[in-house]
Amino acid sequence: MTKTLKTTAIAIALAGSTALGMATAYAADTVVTFDPGTVQYGYTDGYWSRDHVWHSWDNPKYVETYRARPGAVYHEWRHDRDPDMGWVEIHR
Repeated sequence: MTKTLKTTAIAIALAGSTALGMATAYAADTVVTFDPGTVQYGYTDGYWSRDHVWHSWDNPKYVETYRARPGAVYHEWRHDRDPDMGWVEIHR
């Protein structure tokens, strides 16, 4: 009976360490980074990416990072105030 209890305890400990290792590996794979070069236009509620996809700002620091970028186009209003939802085609 004692041997079975020790075996069970070892199995539980190993399973827990494996689960922790898997969770750590998963967390490392889900790191999200922000590239201000992908932003076409910024608004207080989010931004349009250059491939015409709407994104909310995931982090308030991203707003300041984008606004500090040379040539940034940022508007101090929500994108949905305009009928075109804030998307304007720019030909450079």
